[in-house]
Amino acid sequence: MQKLKFLVPLSRCLRRNGAVSRQGRSFSALPNYTQHDYLQQDEVLVEGRANSRAAILNRPTVLNAVTAHMAARLNKLYDSWEENSSIGFVLLKASGDRAFCSGTDVVDLYRLLDEGKTEVCKELFRSLYKFVYVLGTYLKPHVAIMDGVVMGAGAGISLPGMFRVVTDRTVFSSPEVQLGFHPDAGASYYLSRLPGYLGEYLALTGEKLNGAEMMACGLATHYSLKEKLPWIEERLGSLITDVPSVIESSLAQYGTLVHPDERSVLHKIDMIDSLFCHDTVEEIVEALENKATESGDKWCANLLHKIKEAPPLSSKIALQSIREGRFETLDQCLAREYRASLTFISKDFSNDFIEGVRARLIEKDFAPKWGPSKLEEVSDDMVAAFFSPLSEVEPDLNLPVAVREPDV
Repeated sequence: MQKLKFLVPLSRCLRRNGAVSRQGRSFSALPNYTQHDYLQQDEVLVEGRANSRAAILNRPTVLNAVTAHMAARLNKLYDSWEENSSIGFVLLKASGDRAFCSGTDVVDLYRLLDEGKTEVCKELFRSLYKFVYVLGTYLKPHVAIMDGVVMGAGAGISLPGMFRVVTDRTVFSSPEVQLGFHPDAGASYYLSRLPGYLGEYLALTGEKLNGAEMMACGLATHYSLKEKLPWIEERLGSLITDVPSVIESSLAQYGTLVHPDERSVLHKIDMIDSLFCHDTVEEIVEALENKATESGDKWCANLLHKIKEAPPLSSKIALQSIREGRFETLDQCLAREYRASLTFISKDFSNDFIEGVRARLIEKDFAPKWGPSKLEEVSDDMVAAFFSPLSEVEPDLNLPVAVREPDV
């Protein structure tokens, strides 16, 4: 366990850089969107408590995947709760036994793009990224209970908050690259702040972390057994406070001390650093090939297979995004990710996102045809196009930075 001690301070890093909420501070592409909002309210339920409110993601049959309507509703709820002096803190959880949130509903995005409803897709990204930023700068303490699957945007709507509770059933991953997309919803911020090159490893391979591993690397603040969650919620529901230390002690009361087991990838952190520290994806692939050949390491061979399976363009964009994210604030990361997301769905430079969702989630033939199909075919100019300012008729992401400036 000595080697893992250095992994714990990530939460302090996140707080210092503004991804964790602090105290003391004081989409519609469719004109008729808001008047139909009530039709989707059951996708995000609300629980009233003595001195707090809970938002509940409520699409369990699709692993609580986030839609544009859900992101918009979360923004409205959190805005109103932050202004309400009778509410001391806020909690986010999910319905069902399988997932907290599997990320953005990419199947819905696929359908909308197929129907030519690009503006609705853009509104999803605007609303979702705004919520990630609001959560990262939230005035009040926030508790996210991440039980079950936590993927992509599911991490984006939970990790920026003050308290992040995981369980023995939590499974975290960033699988966007394998779908022909890129790690978004603040992923380039929190992945880039993981110890060493763990973020690059997770983004390029889509590999998973369990709850104990999330605790060890600082993605989570508290660990609890699934069976204790009702006790935690009952205790939090009775609190009359806005003091973080009181909430902290209540969470700790039902927490469990855990360490990654002997099979954990975190015991390979030195190897991960040596393999994923390189400047380019080609160099990372070469390092994995050399290691797999020299040692016959099946773990390296599996990682190599996953990277070679992924679309080369997405891999290169993901690597550059995380490397740039190390030196950017949360709002800067979100603004850059927004540019990349809109470029992906525009299909002007690549059809990989549509192809990835088709092959892996729609038709499930698992035989995507990436374009370009080889790393050497992806030029620097192609990658740069995903980070360039949008056209004059397409404004950049507008976040409330003037009134919600993050810590620096």
